[in-house]
Amino acid sequence: MKKDYSIIHKITTFLMLTALMIPALKLGANAQSMAKPATDAKAKPLTEDRKIMHVLNRLGFGARSGDVERVKQIGIQKYIEQQLNPVSLNDSATEAKLEKFDVLKMSNDELFAKYPNGGAVLMAVAQNNGLKRQDLQGIRQNNQNKQNADQMKNDAVEKKQDNLSEADRQKYQQEVAALYKEYNLGRPQQITQQLNASRILRAVYSEKQLQEAMVDFWTNHFNVYAGKAATRWFLPEYDRDVIRPNALGNFKDLLTATAKSPAMLFYLDNFQSMSPTAPTAGNNRRPNANNQTNNPQRREQLKRQYNLTDAELDARLKQNQGNQKRRNERGINENYAREIMELHTLGVEGGYSQKDIQELARAFTGWTIVDARGYRRAFAGIANGTEDQRLTRQMRLAGIPETAKSGTFFFNERTHDQGEKTILGQKINQGGIKDGEKAIEILVNQPATAKFIARKLAVKFVSDNPSEALVERVAKAFQDSKGDIKTTLRAIFNDKEFFAPENYRAKIKTPFEVVVSAIRTVGAETNGNQIQAMLQKMGEPLYGYQAPTGYPDTAEDWVNTGALLERLNFAVALASNRIPGTKVNLKPFEGKDDAEILNRSIDIILDGQISPNTKATLLKQLEQPLPAEPKLEIKDETGDAMENTAMMPNQGGGKNRQNRQAKLLPPSGDAEVFKVVGLMLGTPEFQRQ
Repeated sequence: MKKDYSIIHKITTFLMLTALMIPALKLGANAQSMAKPATDAKAKPLTEDRKIMHVLNRLGFGARSGDVERVKQIGIQKYIEQQLNPVSLNDSATEAKLEKFDVLKMSNDELFAKYPNGGAVLMAVAQNNGLKRQDLQGIRQNNQNKQNADQMKNDAVEKKQDNLSEADRQKYQQEVAALYKEYNLGRPQQITQQLNASRILRAVYSEKQLQEAMVDFWTNHFNVYAGKAATRWFLPEYDRDVIRPNALGNFKDLLTATAKSPAMLFYLDNFQSMSPTAPTAGNNRRPNANNQTNNPQRREQLKRQYNLTDAELDARLKQNQGNQKRRNERGINENYAREIMELHTLGVEGGYSQKDIQELARAFTGWTIVDARGYRRAFAGIANGTEDQRLTRQMRLAGIPETAKSGTFFFNERTHDQGEKTILGQKINQGGIKDGEKAIEILVNQPATAKFIARKLAVKFVSDNPSEALVERVAKAFQDSKGDIKTTLRAIFNDKEFFAPENYRAKIKTPFEVVVSAIRTVGAETNGNQIQAMLQKMGEPLYGYQAPTGYPDTAEDWVNTGALLERLNFAVALASNRIPGTKVNLKPFEGKDDAEILNRSIDIILDGQISPNTKATLLKQLEQPLPAEPKLEIKDETGDAMENTAMMPNQGGGKNRQNRQAKLLPPSGDAEVFKVVGLMLGTPEFQRQ
């Protein structure tokens, strides 16, 4: 008899909700109640097997088949040391899976050329058609209205109306598409799609599990948002050259690398920060409004240069007067200075003042990006091999060498505030780029920084509410080692609280941890593509958190009815092979009846460790006949979410998600088997680590 997989999917989701989540939700709105271990582990010291599972769950993304036996053979301490020093681990199989992602190997300059900013392509079209700049702005604005509101805001495109007809606009848009095809250009969203897929594949397959866990940790600690204008072009380099090499290195090196990273410079606006007394010529230079109105010769020159009428020139000069005033007023941008103190080092209670922020911002003036939006580099590839002369001239006026690569860090001596600064009571007068580097040294050496980093790491690896004694011990290891990350982590893993029974399976997994651990534990093969859309639906698209805080790491931020429902939907989709590009072999879970299937699933997914209450609830549900109609209908929201992966303004916990999801396949495999596997992946035991 042919099975109705659609009904089975809905019934399975309903059973999972009633069997697993309702008991948890009955405990009340306090999310911490779900985070409490369901076993009697609190009363007993951890067995060797449970210690191994604890290490595999906390230092990485859970156990694969054979991992427990492998760790048991070499010993827990040796395994931990291997993870702390991953250079000796052979990860060639994982690296082979990443060969297809070209963005991982490309510089920012190369990314701008291969995956150009659409505005740069539009500039080439404008040149080919002899358009005025205001026409170009009109076309660009028309396109921007169809895009993400945040990107519109951050690009600060001038909202001018053009005199072009809709037919003309469509013509030019077709020419843009033709240029992409002619020069074999990629679309910008492909950058984040490839990078996100690589992050997923590394977390799933890498032998260097602690390395990947720390990449995830530091990526959130030093969060940047892919949806902000040009940020996405800088993310592959950020992951490859900033986060990964320093994830288990020295904190000062990591902090310095993030401070100089174009991704961070752009995301927190420091690339625009300059001394108020610095020369005003820069990337947004316009005709100088001073004494131009009454100079006929200069007016004619400007009209020819910018292809403007008299009225347009007057309007531009008036606008530039306002822009000049705003530039002089804003001068120094304090965004990065504030966040490096509050979120990256000292913490909100770290003892700094507004004056310290202002002084620190002065120290970081002149830390900028060459051709920050990549127009100059992209334009060279689609306009007869010549760069846009206007952009080249702007670089020269800004004091940036014409040979500098687009999208690279550049310290601009001209725009740096050369005066003496005082930060946290210490005077800085090194001069030039050394002012910012000295400021970083001061921040790293503060006791408040040691305690702030220690607490975050203790929350990550031990519990949502680590003891003050543990935080102090870890902070001491951080300070004594001058910010050595391996030494700090070793102090955590060797601390008595790390293996305390009350901390076993006491942390709720984030969506990323749920997804990766589920794929690992059922032995699935994935290409990482549509998994991104599942993460988006669950509230944690990679590089998709707008606020500089990054995604949270505590149960109260992730446990709510909507978020848990999405986790359950993912579990069913994975177990029933509905996710394109991801395949589960259900044969190891098969059995002669539901009880045998359940026992095999418990052994494989939970290493045989399940609470009596959870098992009794599952058995009770499996014994009940399936209802003719589902009591709870779960509709699949279809639509190609890949176009906007990691671009949505999600704020964690499954809130504010876009109603978009991967296009799911029809279920495949034995329905009774994937029902049990889905149920098992939805158990509180699996949702905790």
